[in-house]
Amino acid sequence: MLIREAAADDWPRIWSFWHRIVAAGETYAWDPDTSEGAARALWMNPAKSVHVVEDDAGVVVASAYLTPNYGGPAAAVANAGFMVDPDHGGRGIGRALAEHLLVVAKVEGYRGMVFNAVVETNPAVRLWASLGFTILGTVPEAFDHPRHGRVGLHIMYRAL
Repeated sequence: MLIREAAADDWPRIWSFWHRIVAAGETYAWDPDTSEGAARALWMNPAKSVHVVEDDAGVVVASAYLTPNYGGPAAAVANAGFMVDPDHGGRGIGRALAEHLLVVAKVEGYRGMVFNAVVETNPAVRLWASLGFTILGTVPEAFDHPRHGRVGLHIMYRAL
């Protein structure tokens, strides 16, 4: 497995799983009907540090971005988004990518990382907790999950 910075030509490979994950409407508070152009502008924004994971065959199987969560005097708090191709889940790819981005964030001078909207039914909640993130609070019934109905959105934080 290789984790590296994304290049512009990685987008089609990221999009192949990005749209499936967002369209499922279970883990991201983004419009499930997000167009490819809007998704690319959101994920590959030049203000973000975007990374990908390639498997041993060179297939992009995950991606994540790192960006300041706030601006100005609060810009030392990072935000990140992570996606692992569902066809490659359960293999430790998400954990490896998360550990990598936590190191990158610290090297880039961030002092902490926050996730603003982690769907409480998302299995990644366990991953983030195991990596030292704590739930600062939960916005009750803020997310309309297609299978579970109204569920909360966690705000999670970890110092770096």
